[in-house]
Parts: sequence; C-alpha cells; structure tokens
Amino acid sequence: MKNFALIGAAGFIAPRHLKAIKETGNNLLAALDKHDCVGIMDSFFPEADFFVEYERFDRHIDKLKRQGVKVDYVSICTPNYLHDSHIRFALRQGANAICEKPIVLNPWNIDALAEIEKETGKRISTILQLRLHPTIIELKKQIVTAPKDKVFDIDLTYITSRGRWYFISWKGDVHKSGGVATNIGVHFFDMLTWIFGDVKSNVVHISRPDKAAGYLELERARVRWFLSVDYNDIPNEIKEKGQRTYRSIHIADKELEFSSGFTDLHTTSYQEILAGNSFGLEDARSSIETVFSIRNTSPVGLTGDYHPFCKLLKL
Repeated sequence: MKNFALIGAAGFIAPRHLKAIKETGNNLLAALDKHDCVGIMDSFFPEADFFVEYERFDRHIDKLKRQGVKVDYVSICTPNYLHDSHIRFALRQGANAICEKPIVLNPWNIDALAEIEKETGKRISTILQLRLHPTIIELKKQIVTAPKDKVFDIDLTYITSRGRWYFISWKGDVHKSGGVATNIGVHFFDMLTWIFGDVKSNVVHISRPDKAAGYLELERARVRWFLSVDYNDIPNEIKEKGQRTYRSIHIADKELEFSSGFTDLHTTSYQEILAGNSFGLEDARSSIETVFSIRNTSPVGLTGDYHPFCKLLKL
C-alpha cells in the first residue's frame, strides 16, 4: 500500500483520482483545496486530513515526513497554470508526482521539471488516458501495419457544452487554462501525434474563447479539427436527443467510436504508474508544443483546408 496526498480535491477531475487511489488499494493521507466543498472524500477516504491553506498542508506533509510517515505520491488536480508549481512541491517533499493533463502550459516548463526530476530522483507522471483506451490502442496497431507511405485524412470534432460559469472560472482565462485547445483538446492532440507522428504543419483557422479550429499536418495524417464549449455548435440531431456533448473522429470517412470506457481509464492509468509504466514528461512534450503553438498563432480565417463546422459559424 502506497501513501498519497492530493492537491485540488474540490475540482471536477478529483473524484476520478480519489477513485483510482482507492481501487488500486492505496491510502490517502491528506488533501488540499482552497474550496471546502469536498464531501466527495467521504465516499473514498473520510479519515484523510484536509486543508484549505497551502501553508498548513505543506507543514503537515513535512511533519509526517519527520515522523517517518512517507508520502509516496502526490496527485495533482489543480488548475492548469498551477501544475508545475505543485509538481515541484511533490518532488521537494520526496514524493513522486501524478499530474492531470496538460502537465504544463509551456514547453520550457517541461525542461525545468526534467532538471528537478534528475536532482531528486523522483518520477513525474501524467494522465494520458486515451493511450490506454482499447479502441485507440487497436487504431494504433492498424496504422503501424498500414503501408508506410499512406497518409490518412482525419476530421476531429469535440463539442462539450459549458455554461456561463465556465468563462468566469479559471477555465475561461487563457493565461490560466491555456484556452479551449489546451483545456479540452490536449489529450486528443496527444493521441493523434502518438499514432500518426510528429507535427509538420500547424494552421489555426479560428481562435475564440469558446471555440477553436485548425489544420494539423502530421507525418501520417492530415487533420482538420474543431473544438468548442458552445452548445449552439452541437448538431441538431444530437440536441434532439437531449445531449450536450458531441465527439466525433472520422478517419478516411470511417467513424471511430470510442465514447465508452472513459470513466475507468484513470484507474488503469494509476495501475500502470504504480507498475512503473507511466507516461512522463517527454511523452507529453509533443502535445504541449502543439497546443502552445495553437495558442500563440494568429488565426488565418476560412482559408485553406478547414473543418466543415467552420462554415456554420458567423465570422
């Protein structure tokens, strides 16, 4: 049994980490969040200590260490812009870090963390759960065995509706979340470059607070992508079903269905991390570089090969 601490216990993604710690047979010693709506902890670790102040949490973890109680892992579920700081905290305390995606916002943050990994001898792992999805694993096998000169045409569409709260929260602040492409799209870009190779060209057609679209040329794929948190972008047939999320990946005119199986992938991720098979800093680098480029590229408008959904927008 390993001892865990968790930072960001009141966040949206925290329950998946709490569940993963529990289902892998480990123990949560302490958790931190400046918000105190953390009743979810009763479902997993009611005996864990909880703090709303970073300084008291820091002191508690240090106290445990001096009493001979080792924290093996710190799970990080905080806003994106705080990830690298909280990773450094974990490693300074002699623990390994497990961090939600995006592991950092800027490519140079990866280099700095890599130095701290070497200094401390501890491991930084990130959650790239699509790489563990059976459908995605099977797709990668198919691409590997396809003719080496074959380049695939892909349309990626992901619309996950968010209310007005989204733009008031840190997620609506590009400096804190990285914007739509980073906040809701980074794991898709990771999956695409993992399967289809490095980015050769990166064009941004639309870049707004609520949506983004562009074109990626990879070694073995041409990708038109559209990401949005705007309910109005969801196709009418999906709205009529009462659904607020639309996910679609077309590869060579065939639909890739992977809508199920997401909820268990954090537990699978933890199992792999604990077995020494985690995804680390270098695994995350390509997707971080991709979304950084998207965030810092001026949109060209509807020119070139753009996603079909762009035609429906009022530009």
